[in-house]
Amino acid sequence: MTEDSIHLLKECDSGTKTAVNSIREVLDNVKSEKLLDILTASLQAHEALGDEANELLEKEGESGKEPNPMARAMSWLKINTHLMGDNSDQTIAHLMTDGCNMGIKQISIYKNKYPTADKAAERLADRLIKEEQKLIKDLMEFM
Repeated sequence: MTEDSIHLLKECDSGTKTAVNSIREVLDNVKSEKLLDILTASLQAHEALGDEANELLEKEGESGKEPNPMARAMSWLKINTHLMGDNSDQTIAHLMTDGCNMGIKQISIYKNKYPTADKAAERLADRLIKEEQKLIKDLMEFM
């Protein structure tokens, strides 16, 4: 496995952890059963992608990557500040959509930054992007 593969997998792992943390942060505020189902399914998909990234890294004797503490704190602050003002499903959908857009952007940047990543790492990154795009699409009815 190339160094680019390891770097890309670590960024995917960090991205999945960020998504999982963000989804968990809003779940208690969700009112709609349908939105709860959408977010729970996405949470499980992100956890599975993170597990897969970790398995590939462990085969190379590497460990995952924790999200940047400052980014994590800023995400928590943004979510909780918005929810204090309006904890509606619409606000949750907006927050999650913003997070998905950031995730897509970041993983795309890393895919370009690590061009010699192997196919397994690229496929995982692509699946993570697709999960983010799916969540955005699923959230549209709550906007």
